[in-house]
Amino acid sequence: MVVFAGQGDARRSMELLWGPRVGAPRTGPGPKPGLSVEAIVSAAIEIADADGMPALSMRSVGERLGRTAMALYTYVPGKTELVDLMYDRTLAELPSSYSPASGWRPAALALADALWDLHLRHPWLLQVSPARPVLGPGEFHVQETLLSVLASTGLPLSRVRWVVAALFNIVRGSVQAAAESRQAATETGQSEEDWWYARSALLGELAPDLTARFPTVARLGEEGAYEPAAEGAYLEREARLSFEAGLELLLDGVEAAIAKAR
Repeated sequence: MVVFAGQGDARRSMELLWGPRVGAPRTGPGPKPGLSVEAIVSAAIEIADADGMPALSMRSVGERLGRTAMALYTYVPGKTELVDLMYDRTLAELPSSYSPASGWRPAALALADALWDLHLRHPWLLQVSPARPVLGPGEFHVQETLLSVLASTGLPLSRVRWVVAALFNIVRGSVQAAAESRQAATETGQSEEDWWYARSALLGELAPDLTARFPTVARLGEEGAYEPAAEGAYLEREARLSFEAGLELLLDGVEAAIAKAR
């Protein structure tokens, strides 16, 4: 399921993201104060965290707040604008500063870890496509933080922006595999271990020449790449290792670029 942000009324969405009404109770004509944009967004995030985006609706948010869906429309025009607010508010959880005292690389690693944790806390973020940015303060906060950490490399910002994009894509791509690994057991009712053992046994029976047909893949097995995880899910472990390896290679490339510039 892919959700595209930025699909509601442009002016109303931007006013909610940037204007003084965010988090403030309504004081004009209409229902008595008691609800607020902030409360509605908080309830929506709680629903998405617990049950995913398919469970999110104006009705489900209203029920969580003890109100009707119609009561919410006074504050938020609809679900599309609500998704913008949820996405932007959640991105604002990213810490805003990372100590440059030990150099830019440890700061970049800490930032990448924080992004990983943020997406695992709120896996529904991965269903919101970045193809239509919300252009809210939370989204700008993430950009500013990423840029400021990597700008300390001394590379021109015109190059740093591509490093930022690559780092963000490494995090998002890897953490999506980890989040889906967690979701799969719940959605399918079958543990990852049971799923793998059932199919790996069949591979030996139905494809006895597998090693000969795919020798490079087989070498991975010989080198222990497919060993079960000591703890936790195998695919989640692989996702984390992919994240760490991709990040290391990216930052090695940045160091090479710095050396070349000098």
